[in-house]
Amino acid sequence: METMPTLPAFFEPLLVEQYGSTDASRIVRGCAAGRATTLRANTLVADSDEAARTLDEAGIPWSRVPWYDDAFVLEPGSEAALRALPIYEKGGIYLQSLSSMIPALALDARAGEDVCDMCAAPGGKTSQIVALCNNAAYVTACEMHAPRADKLQHNLDKLGVRNVTVMRTDARRLDDFFSFDRVLLDAPCSGSGTLRVSDPKLAKRFTPQLIEKSRKSQAALLDKALAVVKPGGVVVYSTCSVLACENEDAVKAALQRARKKGVFELQPVELHGAADLPLLPTALEGALCLAPTELYEGFFVAKLKRMA
Repeated sequence: METMPTLPAFFEPLLVEQYGSTDASRIVRGCAAGRATTLRANTLVADSDEAARTLDEAGIPWSRVPWYDDAFVLEPGSEAALRALPIYEKGGIYLQSLSSMIPALALDARAGEDVCDMCAAPGGKTSQIVALCNNAAYVTACEMHAPRADKLQHNLDKLGVRNVTVMRTDARRLDDFFSFDRVLLDAPCSGSGTLRVSDPKLAKRFTPQLIEKSRKSQAALLDKALAVVKPGGVVVYSTCSVLACENEDAVKAALQRARKKGVFELQPVELHGAADLPLLPTALEGALCLAPTELYEGFFVAKLKRMA
């Protein structure tokens, strides 16, 4: 008899140690849940009303979330039908998880500001930042791997993005003479918030070694983010992980290392109308951590303001 895939044996004890058995069970159930198809109306090409009309005309049922007018929730398995629509081909809609829409909202970039997206490919968050500013911010989008940088540039072109410079470089090597008003660091991570029990390769992909490798990369990237943000500027740090070692512990350690170079203050991550988010407890005041569910990926977002 064929055995069904399961989560790696080391994962649930980690969750129980961090969260206790009740929240650990919530996360495990989320890893087994089917995930809805979600998208964002790319307002650089088509507004949310046009996206809604197009979905109605195609007979694709949809609903909204209360905290973001441009986000749409569809039934699982709707992706193929979406990709066949002309609005998708011309860049008017962009498939994106609800959780991954939160960092750009938290960043709250403004027209005329200099913004850095440190790990930008494939471009969903970069294009969202630009859309929220109506193409009026100046964005540097970093990607170290050439094929991913090519994909990033392709997506930005398709989505009607302007005023973005793609830097084909490891953001950890940015010279400290750079300075930005806003920095988004959606860091490479273990992906513990996106694990799917149905993935037959999960045990090979998700390992303690991956977590440790991710943790080291996150530390270097966070140090650089804190170094290149201007006084008065904002850094948003996010991962698709639910593990403290990649989230609040990483932020606390980076703030300790940055004490001699700058003064940073944690800011609350606020989403208006977001009372129904599947929140997990976090030891970092003001940060947001989501449990995986049918609607959301497990995700962490923290916001830091440089005071001096």
